[in-house]
Amino acid sequence: MERIYGDAYPEMKKILRQLTDEITAIRAEMTEEIGMDPIEHIRARIKSDESMREKCRRKGLPETQESATQIIRDAIGIRIVCAFLDDIYTIREHLLSLPDVVLIEERDYIRHVKPNGYRSYHMILRVSELYYVEIQLRTISQDTWAALEHHMSYKKTITGNTELIERELKRCADELASTDESMQTLRDMINQL
Repeated sequence: MERIYGDAYPEMKKILRQLTDEITAIRAEMTEEIGMDPIEHIRARIKSDESMREKCRRKGLPETQESATQIIRDAIGIRIVCAFLDDIYTIREHLLSLPDVVLIEERDYIRHVKPNGYRSYHMILRVSELYYVEIQLRTISQDTWAALEHHMSYKKTITGNTELIERELKRCADELASTDESMQTLRDMINQL
């Protein structure tokens, strides 16, 4: 079976590499400005062929290069995990100032939390007028919660009181968010000294 990305794949790899290099430069610039690295880690990927085909099927789309690169907008994905809340919004501004980058869509699940407690900042960028890239910006706490929630949501054998589990997940998310806010406050206090 032919790759779903067809002849677009090499260009997608190039865009991913280019954008991660630009994020590395933003990271270095911010480290110089604030005296500490604002990014804990970065994860970058091109969605696997199998995963993209499954997503096309789930959305009722043909399994074509056009569906994978133009209709579905997360074939290229980058997750940036930050230490502090403010860094998320600063990095957002830096990303939007890059040449050949156009903001297509954004969702602030930090200020507008999902009902289950999920927090993250999502952006869809169009890069080089050809391809879309999904950027997720999170704190370490938000990333940890999302990873654990993801693992638990894929356990298909959960029976019993799922409402209790959902309430506990939401409670944990709220506690982690409170910790993020406290850490941001402490950082701001230290910076004012």
